[in-house]
Amino acid sequence: MNVTSTAARFSIAETTLDGLVCIQRKQQEDVRGFFSRFFCADELRAAGFRDPIQQINHTLTRRRGSVRGFHFQRPPHAETKFVSCIRGEVFDVAVDLRRGSGTFLRWHGQRLSADNHCSLLIPKGFAHGFQALSDDAELVYLHSEPYNPMAEGALNVLDPALAVAWPLPLGDLSERDANHPYLTTDFGGI
Repeated sequence: MNVTSTAARFSIAETTLDGLVCIQRKQQEDVRGFFSRFFCADELRAAGFRDPIQQINHTLTRRRGSVRGFHFQRPPHAETKFVSCIRGEVFDVAVDLRRGSGTFLRWHGQRLSADNHCSLLIPKGFAHGFQALSDDAELVYLHSEPYNPMAEGALNVLDPALAVAWPLPLGDLSERDANHPYLTTDFGGI
């Protein structure tokens, strides 16, 4: 991963998937604790978060090994996500579903934790999921679009066509996520 720019409060690093970037929040610390800017539209616009935040979600995943995902929204409700771990640690995964992309159906995994202060900026056209690497892992998601159930799509986290290298044996998986379809040869992306 190459650091492409350093903003006043963030280090922005490219990943191997075009448009998917890792953002590290810089901290100012003293004896009282720390201060960290969580999000700044002006500073993160150049990294790809150009739309206003429309929705903020907060999740708690109780058990290490649990997996959630892979979720996405189809156009015209496709969304940019800014995903941060505020307690514990997760292996956060984004899958490129953009039709015609040079990295179509490739995935990138990134450890996000309360300790490393990293976030993933996931552009429109990606599916997203994660595995909890600690008990009681909490994520905060900033979305550029509100959730629209009619635009919802999903992939199965166990799909051999994706071959995600999950760091831990898969633990809890909701019935809904376990029943997401596998990719078929006619999947053309979004």
